[in-house]
Amino acid sequence: MGFERVLKKYFDKFYTEADFVKKTCAILKKHGFSAENTIAAVDVCRDEISQPLVALIRDKWGEAFNLCSLAAMFFAGKTALLAAMHHAPIVRGKEHYVFYALPHIAIGANGQLGVCKRIGRTQASNACGALNVFLGELKTKKPNLSIDNEDVELSLIRTRLLKEIPYGHIPDLMELTMITMKTIKEDFESALNKTIDKKRSDYAFITGIQIHGPDSNYVWPSGSYCIVKGKRKNINL
Repeated sequence: MGFERVLKKYFDKFYTEADFVKKTCAILKKHGFSAENTIAAVDVCRDEISQPLVALIRDKWGEAFNLCSLAAMFFAGKTALLAAMHHAPIVRGKEHYVFYALPHIAIGANGQLGVCKRIGRTQASNACGALNVFLGELKTKKPNLSIDNEDVELSLIRTRLLKEIPYGHIPDLMELTMITMKTIKEDFESALNKTIDKKRSDYAFITGIQIHGPDSNYVWPSGSYCIVKGKRKNINL
């Protein structure tokens, strides 16, 4: 089964990264968001193959606040969110924020989950690497639940995601990526609800999964919305 068949098997709709960013910007513009009055904050994986999406967001919104971590898990917390908010433009007494939060997965040319090519390396590589490591530990039933101060983010990935996986269940990489997206969304929204003053701020939360194909990157959008004047408006791409 090739890349395109696997892509369509798991994702009902998807866009190139450029189209995804363009569409989110066009929709948010209708709700009063612009590069002049908005700060963007981005939470994707630290992986270099995730960075083209960050560059596209920066091109549309201006320099973006960095919330990235391994697997795009939301570890930056309330302090980082408040910092991003305090850096936003104030236009007629109002602040606007747009938050992008997307974990990632690769699909190889032959449809292999987690397989990608990297420039300068002859052998196949992995994405998401951190989730692949965690999945390997689940398969051997030997996840290390202690906090390793020399590997803090992976330690946090283990302890946080284990709470979302039924005892004894071993997901495949696609299911684990979906679980990761759900977890990121829950943790991010919890922090947003405790930090944002909706009386003086409008914001958008954009999520989905970044997909690395053999020749291009794509995004599957999921559950995005904006809050304008305290009211939620779903963003349907």
